[in-house]
Amino acid sequence: MAANDQIRLLLIEDVPQVAQYVRGLLMAQGQIKLVDVLSDGGSAAQQIPELRPDVVILDALLQGRVKADQLVSRLREAGSKVPVIMLTVPQQPVQADPDRGIYGVLSMPFSGYDLISRVSQVHKEQLEAGEGAARSRMVAVFAPKGGVGRTTIAFNLAVAAARQGRRSVLVDGSIQFADLRALLRVPSDAPSILDLPTDRVVESDLTDVLWRDPSGIDILLAPPRIEMAEMVTTRDMEKVLSLLRRLYDAVIIDMSVALDELNLALLDRVDTILEIVTYDSTTIHNTIALADTFRVIGYPASKVQYVLNRADANGGIDPADLSRALGRVPEHIIRSEGGIVVPANNKGVPFVLSNPEAGVSQDVERLAAALLGASEPVGAGAR
Repeated sequence: MAANDQIRLLLIEDVPQVAQYVRGLLMAQGQIKLVDVLSDGGSAAQQIPELRPDVVILDALLQGRVKADQLVSRLREAGSKVPVIMLTVPQQPVQADPDRGIYGVLSMPFSGYDLISRVSQVHKEQLEAGEGAARSRMVAVFAPKGGVGRTTIAFNLAVAAARQGRRSVLVDGSIQFADLRALLRVPSDAPSILDLPTDRVVESDLTDVLWRDPSGIDILLAPPRIEMAEMVTTRDMEKVLSLLRRLYDAVIIDMSVALDELNLALLDRVDTILEIVTYDSTTIHNTIALADTFRVIGYPASKVQYVLNRADANGGIDPADLSRALGRVPEHIIRSEGGIVVPANNKGVPFVLSNPEAGVSQDVERLAAALLGASEPVGAGAR
């Protein structure tokens, strides 16, 4: 897990007042994200793989058919390595027992500092012990304005990741207008996220729905018609992304421009927001406004990386002025080679495959390696 990620916390608690107290303690900080509160121990074992928490807090006095000790045993038997912190009271002491999966104890009453410190400590120890499952990298390709090459970059980035040996999936997050369908000329009857079940999604469901592009990557398509967009819920998308993250090394999301509930949920989940900026006054203005919004939300600055697209076409804007406006130099650049990019787009093929030796292709290959920790660009020689 990257150091700048939020710790994903799942609370299993059947006392509403305690659950509300924990929610309140976590509201004023950005280090820990409460992914859900479950009150039924019987369903928790099935939902944990879907919710993908980094740490679980479990009430030792959990009522119902499945008690806390039974749930811990079930998780262990299922091969789960998610560390559990037992929540208890002084009259009912519990001992930490890593062999059983109990990595910490939190005794009531506790403060926000106690809660955050214990969750952070357990998570850190789990990572240092090397027991945490290796995570894929999830990148949202985002832009505060249309027409800056977002979908083209997302498509080629996913293909470049595959070329570098990573199992790669591309998600069409432009739910309303289905930008990837248009770029790749996908048939209107090709399945979309709406063809997945609405309850629990498994790998076999994805096999039937994902579009296998000739470039070698899998693509989860948006619905084929605008009015279908309202049928895609935030909960549906979160469930699918949790599964994709377990199955793929690289998950690339081609986002739409809006900052609505769905997009914010997606941005919360990703490791990196790759924000596209160009030498265009409107794009720069919107980028500055978006940076302010991200600060208010609580995203650390390191969660966002800028890629300057068409970097060699400054349109009369001084590169130093752009850096001052952003507050930093863009981490990545992609040059402008319309003679290569446009024909590839018109054919619905990635330019990193149709012309891999081109400068723009090598820029995207380097971008993939930097974001995803992959190998050197395939076929790249000394420069």
